Amino acid sequence: MFIGHFAPALAAKAVTRDAPRLGTLFIAAQLIDWAFFLFAMIGIENLRIVPGITAMNPLDLYHMPISHSLLGTAGFAIAFALVVYLVSRNAVAATWAGIVVISHWVLDLLVHRPDLTLAGGEEKLGLGLWNQPLIAMPLELGLIGLAFWWYMRRTKGPIVPPLILLAIMLVMQAINWFGPEPKAADLAMKATALFAFAVVTAIAYWVDLTRWHKSEVGLAVSSAPR
Repeated sequence: MFIGHFAPALAAKAVTRDAPRLGTLFIAAQLIDWAFFLFAMIGIENLRIVPGITAMNPLDLYHMPISHSLLGTAGFAIAFALVVYLVSRNAVAATWAGIVVISHWVLDLLVHRPDLTLAGGEEKLGLGLWNQPLIAMPLELGLIGLAFWWYMRRTKGPIVPPLILLAIMLVMQAINWFGPEPKAADLAMKATALFAFAVVTAIAYWVDLTRWHKSEVGLAVSSAPR
């Protein structure tokens, strides 16, 4: 799952004006993947390319005891929520940030082959929808489509920036699904994944500058989008 992970970020922003910035929520949505690829770069965690290991991608994510264990994800969620609270002094924002971080593991559980753990142990979990493209692909598109629709209904502002965000996410997802498979899990492959996360996150911060929650009225809303 790639862009489907951003659905909880959009949903959290739709729920309340107290949610963190959309870009911050996008970081939360992919935080454990940020951690995984950075860990993989220095050898703390590992992956390899095994063509055909699933129907949708060749990634053998065979060693991710920290970033993709439920315990590790919970630790990242608590730490990220604490950072958001220290910056914003807003417990609601911190709570939503933590929820979005945790959502990543839950969504991965649906699509990954058994390579997730509860606490880094030997037992591996994963329902394996990556082997069922006719289920996994509509699920991912449905999640992001529904969340984007809800975000647009609950916020106001120019329509073009969020449409640009959605278009870029869909293009990246199409490349992920239909582009050439990576030949090796080398530094370039890991850096490319991080670059994709960074681009989408930067655009999300820009979108957030152009829209505001519909519950913001009166003095909370200036004459122009914040």
